[in-house]
Amino acid sequence: MTANHQPIISQEDYVQRDIAHVIHPFTDLDLHGRVGPLVLQEGKGVYLYDVDGHKYLDAMAALWCTSLGYSESRLIEVAYAQMKKLPFYHIFNNKSHGPVVDLAEKLTQITPSSFKNGPMQKVFFANSGSEANDSAVKLVWYYNNAINRPKKKKIIARLKAYHGTTIAAGSLTGLPHVHAGFDLPIKNILHTDCPHYWRYGKDGESEEEFTHRLVKNLRNLIEKEGPDTIAAFIAEPVMGAGGVIVPPKNYFEEVQKVLRQYDILMIADEVITGFCRTGNLFGCETFNIQPDMITFAKGMSSAYQAISALLITGPMHEAIKEYSHQFHVFGHGFTNTAHPVSSAVALEAIKIYEERDLVGHVRNLGPYLQKRLREVSDHPIVGEVRGIGFLGGIELVANKKTKESFSPNNAVGPYLMQKAQDYGLMLRSLDDVIIFCPPLIFTEAHIDETMDKFKKALQATYEMVQAKGII
Repeated sequence: MTANHQPIISQEDYVQRDIAHVIHPFTDLDLHGRVGPLVLQEGKGVYLYDVDGHKYLDAMAALWCTSLGYSESRLIEVAYAQMKKLPFYHIFNNKSHGPVVDLAEKLTQITPSSFKNGPMQKVFFANSGSEANDSAVKLVWYYNNAINRPKKKKIIARLKAYHGTTIAAGSLTGLPHVHAGFDLPIKNILHTDCPHYWRYGKDGESEEEFTHRLVKNLRNLIEKEGPDTIAAFIAEPVMGAGGVIVPPKNYFEEVQKVLRQYDILMIADEVITGFCRTGNLFGCETFNIQPDMITFAKGMSSAYQAISALLITGPMHEAIKEYSHQFHVFGHGFTNTAHPVSSAVALEAIKIYEERDLVGHVRNLGPYLQKRLREVSDHPIVGEVRGIGFLGGIELVANKKTKESFSPNNAVGPYLMQKAQDYGLMLRSLDDVIIFCPPLIFTEAHIDETMDKFKKALQATYEMVQAKGII
């Protein structure tokens, strides 16, 4: 332990207080005999320190979000300056402030103007990706009421998608544990196939044939439900919490042909993929997605302040604005919508991405990350290595030949995540998929350190499953 990282209160003391009072999202309360959280105290660059002074390399950018690491002074200074100037004011009742005006203008400028469905012209601000996606659902319903299509309300998401955990966004999410016990999904939410070729492709089926089958199933779902009832299709350019699933060849091109045929809106959830992550500023550019609506969060402010955004086209906004006149108000918003400090920090983060050419950095270094990840492809318990840019997933399997997964009761992925943490590496396990989402400021040396520690954790996990007779 260094002098700079002396604990104020010990890990044990914090854990006892935490257990007494804190509810932790997505946490097994007794994982492999360990009870209580790791209590973190400090972040510097791409490293974290716990209250006992132990150091961890963060290869997950926290939760896919701290793109600029933990000590970007410009974001801190902007937040401080804005707090001194105007720490808070709302934008209800026709109020505004400088930071939100500048940020909205910037977002509409940097989203591609070549979208076939029209450029993004208006921005609604919220505080999280869940809220942004929830707002997208509400605006889709409102919009269809506005243009006299009251039956066109169903929204199609995908199995294994992750769009958040609020009531509507949690319903869009296609993961059983987000629905279990919560009475989700709500009505008017449908799910179609997960586009994971390695896992769900049939024997002898090419990637193009897999795409064709999924698109045919989507068309059949629309026809079965009635095209006049389907309002929108929502998708992440790369599925994040579903396991870093990169779409198969021609997937979005073919899906969008069906959407255009049936006049169905395309919502792009860029909460994870936005702001350089895939080697373009937006995942829509990487995968030729032509959205009617886009949601942003996470890297939008490098998570230094809570903020998210929903962008829509001008024609959609005009219809919504005209419709709201009959109610004398547009009845949607949050206290912290467009918070001035969050807006100022997000604007500065976007400036940093541009000035430091972090798109170019990911394009240059992303292939090296992908190459290093694939070094473990032949390992006995590695089924697939996948990813793009600064996103990666390694799926663990009990049988490489059959692709048989480990039983969830064995918690093999969580075990590997814990072993990596023991070696000083922060990763995330989503069931038995190990996720990599490093800060955009990662260097080649950081990637090498990540893989050195990951390989130790992988070997320790292999020895564990052998010792327990799991394989």
